[in-house]
This record gives sequence, structure tokens and C-alpha cells, in this order.
Amino acid sequence: MGNIKSIHNALKYFGAKPVIAKTPSEVKGEKIIIPGVGAFGKGMTKLKPFIPKIRETLTSNIPLLGICLGLEMFFEGSEESPGIKGLGLMKGKVVRIGTKLRLPHIGWNSLEIKKRACPLFQDIDNGYAYFVHSYHALPEEDLVAATTNYGCEINASVWKKNIFGTQFHPEKSGALGLQILKNFLEL
Repeated sequence: MGNIKSIHNALKYFGAKPVIAKTPSEVKGEKIIIPGVGAFGKGMTKLKPFIPKIRETLTSNIPLLGICLGLEMFFEGSEESPGIKGLGLMKGKVVRIGTKLRLPHIGWNSLEIKKRACPLFQDIDNGYAYFVHSYHALPEEDLVAATTNYGCEINASVWKKNIFGTQFHPEKSGALGLQILKNFLEL
């Protein structure tokens, strides 16, 4: 949903040969990226046929990257779509951003890296990333790899073993975002 072509082009920039899987049988390779723009409920509906393949990543140690809605779907559920279960790969839920500023949060915001050991942030200093969202994850585990501020602290990236997520869009975040995608490709 949404940002697939931009991510496809960014990956090709590094010489990768990305495949946009339309069916679960097309999901093959060394890495999986779940992009997304839109509502949690609709995203989970579109993702449903792929869930068994995604769960395989947990046992096969395949790196998995969720971008924006892709990150949100890693969690158990979202206030945006009550009653719709997420993937449950990470404990916690997705909530509306608790800010007095206008939502959706659209634009460039500073990124504060909290976990320097996260492989996505190798060779990256704090910088600016591009956001488009109204919700963010509240993990119940120590998973937050980076934050930003938009009238309140927002969890901007999560990391758990081979599972990585960015609330921002690395494919639209200039040199910082391209380095993140390069780091993911090099895992």
C-alpha cells in the first residue's frame, strides 16, 4: 500500500533486485520489507495472506523491515482500528500521537538515535527523517531505537532481533534514509 514504488526504486539504487510480491509464493529472498501508507485495519486485511510467510522470518532469522504502517502492524493492535489484531511480533499497541500540533504529522523532523547498536543506524548520526503519520507504537518491551519530537516524544524506530521498524519513510529521507536502507541490505 502506498509507498512501494519509492522503496523499490531506492533499493535498486543500491543494486538490489527487489521483487514486489503480489502473492505469498512470490515472497522469496534474504530480506523482507513491509511498507505501508494508510489505515491499520485495511493494512492488516491486505497483509493477511502473507502472515504465515512473515512468521517464518522469526524462525529463519530473515531480516524484516516495516516502514510506517508496516512498523505499526508488527504490534498487537491499534487505536485506529479497534478489534483488528496486528501481527503481534512485538508487544504493545499503536496509539494516536498525543500532541496539540496538527495531525497528521507530515514533514521533516529530527531523529534522535537511542540504540546505537541497532544495525539500521550504523554510520548514522542524529539527523532528519521524513514522517507522514497520525499514530505511533507504544512498545511494552525495550524496543525503541530512535525517537522524534512533534509536541511530544514519538517512537520513530523499533528493533527486536531480526525485526526492524521505522515510523518515518527512509525512502523519502534523503542521505540518512538511503544509509538506513543500505544498512538493511547489508545485514
